[in-house]
Amino acid sequence: MAGISCCCSLSSRGNLGTVSLSFNGGRRARVLSKSLRINAEISYVNGEEAKRLVAEEGYTIVDVRDRIQYERAHIKSCRHVPLFVENKDNDPGTIVKRQLHNNFSGLFYGLPFTKPNPEFVESVKSQFSPDSKILIVCQEGLRSSGAANKLEAAGFQNIACITSGLQSVKPGWFDVEGSTELQDAGKGGLVQVQGKISAVLGTVLICAYLFITFFPDQAEKILALFPSS
Repeated sequence: MAGISCCCSLSSRGNLGTVSLSFNGGRRARVLSKSLRINAEISYVNGEEAKRLVAEEGYTIVDVRDRIQYERAHIKSCRHVPLFVENKDNDPGTIVKRQLHNNFSGLFYGLPFTKPNPEFVESVKSQFSPDSKILIVCQEGLRSSGAANKLEAAGFQNIACITSGLQSVKPGWFDVEGSTELQDAGKGGLVQVQGKISAVLGTVLICAYLFITFFPDQAEKILALFPSS
């Protein structure tokens, strides 16, 4: 009667396994081998669910924004591993691109000229094991999604991202350090100045409207002081 033996082994990568079945009959042996790949799924959550993951399930926050946004406001307990770093290269092509950036995006949004961080994955690997629970955050949700894909490809199994980024996090959900609120950390440069000017002008216009509405006689006397064209 033929003997049947079964063995199962897992590779050192953790997400690749090999199952082998050996059927022995006399001098003949047949081996069936199948490789199994277990793909981790990235979890996309809202700000409130992200708070629960940190408080109840022990997720560690990794902030992948650039240095300037991180310094404006960040969650106290987070680790900062930027997906992009400031590009200080001085080759002619980079100098031209940096000048164009500084005259437009840098001027309006107050952000540095950056390039992909070549050490991003290795930096995360040096701080976390593949089975660590990691919540990746950025300002709008795009960089965190890209970072999550990189870490998943590198073998990390428990990755979560905030769908719309820190701009969707309400004040008080996390302990924050910095000079502004998390949702405003992406604002800088002329956009921030314009926002303040718009707020002041809006307040003035609302007050003027209310004054004319409730005190029409006084408003008419004030308008009469200005000569008509």
